[in-house]
Amino acid sequence: MDPKQMVHMNQGQEETSYARNSSIQNAAQNRMKPLIEAAIVDACSNTSTLSCGKVVIMDLGCSSGPNAVALVSITLEATHSHFLQLQQPPPEVCVLLNDLPYNDFNVVVKSLVPLRKMNEPVVVTGVVPGSFYERLFPGGSLHLICSSNILNWLSKAPRDLMMNQIPAYDIDEHVRRERLTVVAGAYARQFRKDFTLFLELRAKELVPKGRMVVSLAGRRSDELINESSHVWGTVAQILAIMASEYMGLPLKS
Repeated sequence: MDPKQMVHMNQGQEETSYARNSSIQNAAQNRMKPLIEAAIVDACSNTSTLSCGKVVIMDLGCSSGPNAVALVSITLEATHSHFLQLQQPPPEVCVLLNDLPYNDFNVVVKSLVPLRKMNEPVVVTGVVPGSFYERLFPGGSLHLICSSNILNWLSKAPRDLMMNQIPAYDIDEHVRRERLTVVAGAYARQFRKDFTLFLELRAKELVPKGRMVVSLAGRRSDELINESSHVWGTVAQILAIMASEYMGLPLKS
């Protein structure tokens, strides 16, 4: 089976579910609020947007749980507030949520129900399963695209590492340090390819003068790794063990 058909966050509402363990992601979404509000003002000031009387908003990589509708809720509030200040009726809004096919869309759809009950603006909702590294929408159909912490997910593992059977994180610290430059370089190249593709695809889907607000974690390439970054080494080791157990492969040591 295609890996992108299988990948998803832990589903449901149990103690270990993504819905109950995503407060850090929610904090990142909240920090995007002023950027989204500014983008909505710009998008709604576009003559073509006002003339057609509708705004189409897309959240890429919505996942599930309470975070699934966090960004689009901000956009709806911003749209209502903007037109209230202009003393004009708000446009109709179409809200679309995207994630991979095996995402817990049952929970997502339930989260959309309250949005549909809003009187102003008129809200139409929908879900769009698929990879954001593929075309998802007709050309020139979206006014605003937003996403939070999705671009750390690459379309695939770097081909050169796979061909040479080099793991992203080797348990042997000496081997890991020797390969650090090679591994980091391979993932950096893959990210550049994926990010370029992502931008090209979204450019085709946005209306002229449409807006996109994207957040992702990162650091400057010339910035030294601080002590708090070392925690990711432990996380990587745990993930390597889990992946090996899942795939039934022996760990390299």
